[in-house]
Amino acid sequence: MTMVAVDGVDGAGKTMFADALAARLEAEGQTAVRTGIDGFHNRRAVRYARGKDSPEGFFRDSYDLDALRTALLYPARIGLPFRTAVFDHRTDRAVAVNPLTVPLPAALIFDGLFLHRKELRDEWDLSIFLDVPFEVSYARMAARDRSDPDPMASANRRYLEGQKLYFAECDPKRRADVVIDYADLDNPRIVRG
Repeated sequence: MTMVAVDGVDGAGKTMFADALAARLEAEGQTAVRTGIDGFHNRRAVRYARGKDSPEGFFRDSYDLDALRTALLYPARIGLPFRTAVFDHRTDRAVAVNPLTVPLPAALIFDGLFLHRKELRDEWDLSIFLDVPFEVSYARMAARDRSDPDPMASANRRYLEGQKLYFAECDPKRRADVVIDYADLDNPRIVRG
């Protein structure tokens, strides 16, 4: 299976972009599987072990990357049954998702945060980074989630600073195969790729 990552900050529009990409592939007669990182959160105790306000905890501890690789990425790549989720972060419980088997060739369109971490960067056949300024992404999240639209608000510190750690350590804009300026949802612009 061809593995496609759609990365970007919170509120970048990753899910919308990935959904549209999968729909386009399907319209062209290709098989596309849509899923994302939200089904691979760590337990709440792990996510907040460094403190509920910890940017480092947000960046390093939000997701169970081992489960992502073993339940989804490895088996899907070679055509074996795979699971698109193992955990529900809202209920803080494991989920029983029936394994899927998808005939190859197919594409997995996977969206999420931190997809260019060293543990994941070699998993993708194609990686896309949606480049959106924090001011725009936080305004989008405020419209979606009724959160504070100010990136500098204390409630956003964990997330903003966690993203900055990710940028400093992993440099997703440089590592991505394709970078798209997605500040204007109606007029995306390919910056590189």
